Amino acid sequence: MEKKNEIYADGIGQIHFVGGMVRFDFVTLQPGEEGQPPVPSSKVRIIMPPQGFLAAYNSMQQLIGKLVDAGVLKKNEQSRQ
Repeated sequence: MEKKNEIYADGIGQIHFVGGMVRFDFVTLQPGEEGQPPVPSSKVRIIMPPQGFLAAYNSMQQLIGKLVDAGVLKKNEQSRQ
């Protein structure tokens, strides 16, 4: 079996376009000071060409549609205004 690296992220901290490439900075949440909320910490950056970004975006839209159909996610009609 082929070995694959797995990376966990709590979310994307920032997406930006620099030097002709789309850059995603993925973050994990680190414990804050006592009584304070967690603090996002940038751990990994993924860089891809615009064509790769569009292909990833289309794949994510398709997956969102499947998750909505399965009842895992609900549409937020207010965000479409």
